[in-house]
Order: sequence, then structure tokens, then C-alpha cells
Amino acid sequence: MEFIDLKSQYQATRDLVNARIQAVLDHGQYIMGPEVAELEAALAQYTGARHCITVSSGTEALLIALMALGVGRGDEVVTTPFTFIATAEVIVLLGATPVFVDVDPLTANLDAGQLDARITPRTRAVIPVSLYGQPADMDEINAIAARHGVAVIEDGAQSFGADYRGRKSGNLSTIGCTSFFPSKPLGCYGDGGALFTSDDELAGAMREIRLHGQSRRYVHTRIGVGGRMDTLQCAIVLAKLPLFEWELHQRRRAAATYDALLGTRVRRVARRADRSSVHAQYTVLVERREALQQALQAAGIPTAVHYPVPVHRQPAYAALSGGDPCPAACTLAGTVMSLPMGPYLTDEDIGAVCAALLDCVGEARTADAAILTA
Repeated sequence: MEFIDLKSQYQATRDLVNARIQAVLDHGQYIMGPEVAELEAALAQYTGARHCITVSSGTEALLIALMALGVGRGDEVVTTPFTFIATAEVIVLLGATPVFVDVDPLTANLDAGQLDARITPRTRAVIPVSLYGQPADMDEINAIAARHGVAVIEDGAQSFGADYRGRKSGNLSTIGCTSFFPSKPLGCYGDGGALFTSDDELAGAMREIRLHGQSRRYVHTRIGVGGRMDTLQCAIVLAKLPLFEWELHQRRRAAATYDALLGTRVRRVARRADRSSVHAQYTVLVERREALQQALQAAGIPTAVHYPVPVHRQPAYAALSGGDPCPAACTLAGTVMSLPMGPYLTDEDIGAVCAALLDCVGEARTADAAILTA
């Protein structure tokens, strides 16, 4: 069993993908070819944002967003410690300081109730992460940030396609970022990402920054980066778009099947009723995780952990954390475990995963009970 089945996805989209790739090979415009603008228009329409700017990766999207806001040395950016390292990495690369706010222990997303106390006069932006495919509490976060005159950047690398109170992830804040890494719900076959905004000035800045700060050829009005998404990768995402809503439906079907089979016997990350998830991962909360993973692997069931060490406990970032304990993030880091997930996962596959997981959990509880009564 594959943890993420990209092979089946390719078979389902093969004709569309191959035709799109061939079109790029035929016209030969590999950098900033027509598929770039075509994809940006399609994604802007999908999210409802006025502008979409494709870039070379989700990490580059976060970096360019911060650069467009003018974040630099001496500034602070508030974010979550329970995320992939890129969220904090881009802050530090610009000379700013990440300020960590603990997460909601139920959803694993940034706890909006703790945000206000962490914003200072040095704060330039807040980066909530829409983890596991479910948007964070964006309205609450936006309202707090607005009171302080601070921009909000949604790190939606895992949540493209999700809905939040009638709006799409990516179009929930000042700037939205996403990733097209192959394992994402909407992925390419290399790397890529996108920025979304309805602010014309920010859009113009981000377009220039991704092209080395050029306002026109060889005229560099800003400090920039080489952050373009190449034409072939844009073409691949365009080929996948026609099946994207169907794939999201299948992800929801898979998650509902997991929910029904696991019931209350295994805890899982909570999902809120006022938003949807694209189920980038299906994540449960378990004890004795390493032993459980080994037992499942022996049964042919792959698992993954997103993420085993919070950012503020990483060696490169510990000195920047200010000693904040972030207990919920630390607890989640020790208990989260993601199960196979994807649109091509069959109900039979999910049944096998759940049967193996419940057997292992039951055996562990029996062993614990024996120890307690001994």
C-alpha cells in the first residue's frame, strides 16, 4: 500500500498530462510560457482572489510574501511552532524573529485565543498554518491582526481547495500561499507554489520580486529572487485541474470511511463544522507511536508523522523561541500519526488500515491493563 498514491493519479490524468507537456515541448517556452498566465487566471478564479502569482515552491511563496510586506531585520512575525520548518525558515532568512503561539490541542492549528498577547509594536505579520488540510480560525486571526495594523499571510500549503465560511483557502487574508509539491492535494511533478491577494500593490510587488525584482527587463526596482514556477509544472497543474473537485470529493469519502470505521476508539485531529478540509493528511492521536508504527509497517501499512519535533524545539531555532513552552504543540508532536490518504484509496484499503490499527491499539491497551493489574 502506498502512503500517497501518485501512480494511480497519473494513470487517471495521463492523457491530459501528456498532452499538456507535449504542448510545452512544441512551443518551447519553458520559462514564463503561456501556461503560466493561464494557470494564474484559473487559480485566481477558483479562489476568488483578484490576483494569483505562481512561484517556484511553497517556501518561495512565503518568502516573497514577507518580502512584499517589507519584513526585515528587527521585525517580528508571529506564527505556529507546529508546522513544517519552511514557515519559520523564511522569517529567519529575512533577519526577522519568529514569535511562536501555541496551537489548539484539538485542531493543531494556531490558537487564536493566545494571539493578541504575542503581538508587539515590532510585529509585521502573522502566519497561521492551515494544517492537515483544514483552515485555521482565520476570521478571528484577521480581526486581531487588523486591530494592531498587522498583515496576515495564510500558509495554505496543505489546504488548497478547502472552504472556510463560504470562502476558499488562499483568499482568506492579506496574502495566501500554497504549494504544488507532488504530495499536496493539488500537486505538480516537481515543485511549485502560488501566492494569492486582492491587493493590487502587493500583487505588483510579488510579481516583480519573483523575477529578481524586475519592473521590466533589466530594470530592477526591488530586491528580488529567482522564484518563477516553470512552464512545464504549470502545465501539469492545469492538466490536473479538471479532476481536482472529484479528487477532493474522494478525499472526503476516504476521511468519512476512516471516521466511521475508527469511531471513538482512536482519537483524531478535530475538524470544525464551519469549514471543510481537503484532507492532505488523515491524522490520528496515539500513544506509544513508534511501536505502533513498527507494528503497522509489519502489517504492510505505511504511516508518517507531521511533525515529530515542533519548530521551537529544533536545534537551529531553539535560541529564537524565547523559552516559550508551547505545551499543546509538544504534546501533539509526540502523539500525531498520519494514515494513508488520497483520492485513489479504496474502501477496502481503508478497512485494512483500520483493522490493523485497531488490532494494534487493542493489543497495547491489553498490555497496559496487564501491567496495571500486576
